[in-house]
Amino acid sequence: QVQLVESGGGSVQAGGSLRLSCAAYGFTYSSYCMGWFRQAPGKEREAVAAIGSDGTTSYADSVKGRFTISQDNAKKNTLYLQMNSLKPEDTAMYYCAAETRYCSGGLGELYGYNYWGQGTQVTVFS
Repeated sequence: QVQLVESGGGSVQAGGSLRLSCAAYGFTYSSYCMGWFRQAPGKEREAVAAIGSDGTTSYADSVKGRFTISQDNAKKNTLYLQMNSLKPEDTAMYYCAAETRYCSGGLGELYGYNYWGQGTQVTVFS
């Protein structure tokens, strides 16, 4: 049973940084991909960043140049999202997602991922 556990959320002033982590338990698959979603109150879920089975990354235009998705080199089942230059509009619940098959890392694929975490809240105040 795959379980995803996010951490690292919090409150930060605009312009600040946070790093989110996602630990994947029960991960024994050789091919998988992972990514991050976010959802603000009253808004649609938004795919933020993804990393494919071969390490290819993709980002939403709204975060490109500010956010970086990465995996732990030693523990491939640990995912990170480094968020810099945060803006109030980045305020949302952030969710880690994973899929246990080969995937390219395209943002659109995230919506079909089968495994989700419980989320971690990010609040950016001006």
